[in-house]
Amino acid sequence: MSVLPIELPTAANDPMLVCAATAIQQLAHTRATFPDHRGQVLSGAQIIWESLLREHVEVIFGYPGGAIMPAYDAMIQYPIHHVLVRHEQGGSHMADGYARASGRVGVCLGTSGPGATNLVTGIATAMLDSIPMIAITGQVHAHLLGSDAFQEIDITGVTLPITKHNYLVTRAEDIAPTLREAFYIARSGRPGPVLVDICKNAQQEKAPFVWDDAPPTLPGYRPVHVPKSAEIEKAAALINNAKRPVILAGQGVMKANASDLLTQLAESTGTPIAMTLLGIGGFPASHPLNLGMMGMHGEAWVNNAIQESDLLIAVGMRFDDRVTGRLATYAPYAKKIHIELDPSEINKNVKVDVAIIADCRAALSELLPAIAKGAAAGDGARGERSKWLARIDASKGDSAVRDIQTLPDSGKLFAAHVIHDLWRATSGNALVVSDVGQHQMWEAQYYKHDAPRMLLTSGGLGTMGFALPAAIGARFARPNADVWVVVGDGGFQMTACELTTLAQENIKVNIAIINNGYLGMVRQWQQFFYGGRYVSTPIRSPEFVKLAEAHGLEGRRVTNRGEVMDTVAWAKSRPGSVLIDFRVEQEDSVYPMVPAGADLHDMIRRTPDASGTADAKAVAAVGSAAVDTAKNVGGMAANHNPIFETGADE
Repeated sequence: MSVLPIELPTAANDPMLVCAATAIQQLAHTRATFPDHRGQVLSGAQIIWESLLREHVEVIFGYPGGAIMPAYDAMIQYPIHHVLVRHEQGGSHMADGYARASGRVGVCLGTSGPGATNLVTGIATAMLDSIPMIAITGQVHAHLLGSDAFQEIDITGVTLPITKHNYLVTRAEDIAPTLREAFYIARSGRPGPVLVDICKNAQQEKAPFVWDDAPPTLPGYRPVHVPKSAEIEKAAALINNAKRPVILAGQGVMKANASDLLTQLAESTGTPIAMTLLGIGGFPASHPLNLGMMGMHGEAWVNNAIQESDLLIAVGMRFDDRVTGRLATYAPYAKKIHIELDPSEINKNVKVDVAIIADCRAALSELLPAIAKGAAAGDGARGERSKWLARIDASKGDSAVRDIQTLPDSGKLFAAHVIHDLWRATSGNALVVSDVGQHQMWEAQYYKHDAPRMLLTSGGLGTMGFALPAAIGARFARPNADVWVVVGDGGFQMTACELTTLAQENIKVNIAIINNGYLGMVRQWQQFFYGGRYVSTPIRSPEFVKLAEAHGLEGRRVTNRGEVMDTVAWAKSRPGSVLIDFRVEQEDSVYPMVPAGADLHDMIRRTPDASGTADAKAVAAVGSAAVDTAKNVGGMAANHNPIFETGADE
């Protein structure tokens, strides 16, 4: 006979349930007065939590199991809030979201074997986006290593290519120094995830707890680089003499807390700024010098400006393929300055004329005075910049007539409408966590972020299922933020189990499902490049509103634009987490689009009429087969997805 309660307490059925943010605040006082146990003999499990306290860890996301059980048993003695996730991948994304939203190190915890391997996708996501994260895993007893014991996996070997560093700890006395090094490595220099695999015997054994508050010294590890004056002077001269400069701003600006200096650079030189996906928010979207997002789904005027520029100033970005298009034709007339902390990124993809290897803040702090000192020498070039800005501004008109927002109202609900109205309804102040796919690009295009760390998304790995758990982590990092998940119907189903984590923790996250009945971005590629053959992209979904209710949350469905604003207002007014199922147009596509391997300026554009379809001539011009948006290769009409029509909620 089960001894479990019939129904777990949630915000919906227990108004007295303490929310997680309140619980963390209550633990803060205990942390501040917690006794200092340095020098005492403790178990390895206790040393784990002692070390985490000294690294100022407030919350940890985990799932227990055999090899990590001693650590869980000791946890109840320590004032750290533990979030019981429903899948270890969700825990890793929560730690990632916590780190992105706060700038601090996120921590996740799992057991050996499948518990550890379930963390892999989240670790890789953090690695490719340079997110400071610690993953602690339990491991079998040291004497069993290499014997294929139950739930033994060489997780340090598995994660070697996707971590900044990792450790295998076999003795209790090595736990504290290892965790101290791990946190230092994760947060210093170019941040990244570090895995610490701790054998069960090390957790059970006892050792003196020794902790040094000073940063560790690691031979051969150089996380700090000082800008070289010669490179600063060269960069300043190029900037002062450029007539058509463009700044390319990436995530490194926010990681260095250098948004204020980036603004000074743009304003003092009259230089427009193009943003990478992960750089959005590092420079206010409302600023007249912000051009918008660049790259594969960047605005047409942004990509054209880059191609026509005579100087690119890359600040904290890495010239990945989704930004550059075909490298042979990328910004052919431009000199290039690259400000980058990681020396391995210099000249890796794009050859540059000046490389400043340093933290963005340190580099800009020295570059700005050097530009001011030599400004008089470049007065002639500077005089041309107003013409350059006017030229860019004039090119926006063609894009405006193609924008779905300006096309006649056909009565259909487009995803762009949802994102734009969400921006209006939240006054642009929401912390948005977007998943991966078409909705991710629409969010970047139509939600205007004016502050750093207000858009969190998986960029490098492109991890579907990221958004919901990452938003939970973000909510713990920023308990007063208006947190919204923007997710597709496909990606949402990958980590939907974490809805119960939301309910159990009694935290407020609003979920906007952009539901088009397809794996939308894959369907778009099939439409453009695979003859309209929609193979395995129509996707059946559950009744999302009922699914939310089954998890103890509230939900609504929206089918027309007139309902969007009122429904968003309703969601904001509810005390607990809310899910909204936005039934959007099924076969809409993200425009512009630079096909993989094409020149950055060769974009597929939306036709400037009410059809909203792709410009077939543009597809042909970039070397792909022209697409007929109505027929597939066999001449049959492209099938509407009947799976989408799942009926009413009630």
